[in-house]
Amino acid sequence: MKNLFNTFGILVTIFIFTSNSIAQVNSDYDKSTDFKKYKTVSFGGWEKESDKILNDFDKKRITNALTNEFNSRGIKLVDANGDATVTLYLVIKNKSNITAYTNFNGGLGYAGRWGFGRGIYGGVGSASTSLSENEYREGTIVIDLYDTAQKKLIWQGDMTTEVQEKSEKREKSIPKNIKKLMKRFPVDPIKK
Repeated sequence: MKNLFNTFGILVTIFIFTSNSIAQVNSDYDKSTDFKKYKTVSFGGWEKESDKILNDFDKKRITNALTNEFNSRGIKLVDANGDATVTLYLVIKNKSNITAYTNFNGGLGYAGRWGFGRGIYGGVGSASTSLSENEYREGTIVIDLYDTAQKKLIWQGDMTTEVQEKSEKREKSIPKNIKKLMKRFPVDPIKK
């Protein structure tokens, strides 16, 4: 029984710590829009100057990942006057979570007519609970795609995930997360 509680406690702890890194992705689009007509896209900038919280390397990682995703769908990035215009918005918040782990220890007690033994019917046992707090940063990126001529929003995708603190990890996670977000885009990548 003790092993069952220990195993369960470890599994819960692993789930809580890994659940922070699972990206939450949402998207919505104008169902009346024919997305196949968009062959070029231009970058409209960062909304509300939200790029100020990023360093130049991460800005480049995000824009390169988006460019690659649009290119894979046959949509080319142009400097200005694209068929569609993409804008980005970013929010980063400091977060924390608290995990409690309880370790149950059996004790000695009365074991029926056979006398004393492990505490089956009662007796003294103990439990100890330890708490741990994990602080992390959570980032949300919102990608808006507008029809340039009509100036109307045609697609929006957003993703919330834990921000990787090490630049080596961000170098891998940013393109991976942008790819995951763009899976919700109404145009699939062109198969080669």
